[in-house]
Amino acid sequence: MTSDTIAENPSSIYTITARVKPNETELVKGSLRVQIVIDGQLHLMEKSPLGDGLYEFDYRMPAGRTEATYYLLVNYASQRGDLVFPVEEFTELRTLRLTNRYVYTLEAVRGPIGARIAIVGRGFTPQDVVYLDSVPARTVFESPNAISFSVPAVPAGRAYAVSLNNGTTSQQVGSFRVDGLSLDVAPTSINLTTGGRATLTFALGSPAPEGGLLIDVSTDIPASVIMPEVIIPAGATTATITVQGGQPGTGNLFVTGAGSGEISVPVTVSAR
Repeated sequence: MTSDTIAENPSSIYTITARVKPNETELVKGSLRVQIVIDGQLHLMEKSPLGDGLYEFDYRMPAGRTEATYYLLVNYASQRGDLVFPVEEFTELRTLRLTNRYVYTLEAVRGPIGARIAIVGRGFTPQDVVYLDSVPARTVFESPNAISFSVPAVPAGRAYAVSLNNGTTSQQVGSFRVDGLSLDVAPTSINLTTGGRATLTFALGSPAPEGGLLIDVSTDIPASVIMPEVIIPAGATTATITVQGGQPGTGNLFVTGAGSGEISVPVTVSAR
């Protein structure tokens, strides 16, 4: 009943638990003996106070080791009529592995696009990236015990599987439901000259969540549009940025950061 992967603890003692329930009609009372063979050594498992048929063994992992291989050995006497005979059964080999990387909790189980969500655990690194299904989220390494991510611009109104990936392994974190926010952009079109400036205002229908709301803005004319990152501060409903004209061109800004559908803002940049 013990997971193959267990979180490392300061005591280096790990409880291996098994449920053993032989056929009671044939079992000779008092003959049941449950043992564990671990690292090639035989140890008696004790009855667990957690329930009938449960047996436990506290294994102390040797210093410098992170895994151990074991199997269970069960001996008892069986009676059929007047015939009493010994029975020996054993399990397949199992490997117990320690990990110093695990997740305690996801701070919230739902929130809007752009919301900053914390994950508390152990063993985080700056290489970690949070994914919602297969979509990477902007991830911030806070410490080995804390990491946070901004909910990416994915379709709202549904739940996503959250996972943590460090480039070599992926760990499931939980489920997160993404909610949408109403968003308006003004003006609805922009005309600039090269080097010219214009303001663009983003307005939410409700205050931005704790940590602020990151608005995802992209363009099909990146050489023509120079603009900063758009973040609506926590508790605020608007953010205004300055857009500067670059090379002459015609295209659009695409705003998809609030889960209310894509908003297109036509942009024209003319030479001076």
